[in-house]
Amino acid sequence: MAGIAIHRKRRKLKSEINVVPYIDVMLVLLIIFMVTAPLLNVGVDVNLPQANAKALDTKKKDPVVVQVDKDGNLALMHEGQDRPRGVTREQLVSMVQGFKSADPDLVVYVAGDRDARYSEVLGVMADLQRAGIGRVGLMGDQTAGSAGK
Repeated sequence: MAGIAIHRKRRKLKSEINVVPYIDVMLVLLIIFMVTAPLLNVGVDVNLPQANAKALDTKKKDPVVVQVDKDGNLALMHEGQDRPRGVTREQLVSMVQGFKSADPDLVVYVAGDRDARYSEVLGVMADLQRAGIGRVGLMGDQTAGSAGK
């Protein structure tokens, strides 16, 4: 018996990673984000006034939009990203100056709520012009009769 060698099968180590559980977790997270994303309300509700003017053609980058609500609160939107609501005028001016340093031809639109005080909207526009923004405009909605013009 001493001369008989016993051959044992050596198991080969697997060097593969099973990714199926990771894919399952990723799909569950994707579904959660798809369900919750439409429920997030990131914008400021602004009731824009209406005018019979036609819309401007802007073929450049997205403009900066400053929103003034009826209580005088300010919000800033740049390239589709909302900044925190309740921005002070000093913070607004410093943020817009930062955007202007990156893009000298920056366009800023002020979206003043229909019920906002005119002096608040005009003050924001004046602050932006003092900050060196040459192109400041007002936003508004088209009236129902001017949509086809």
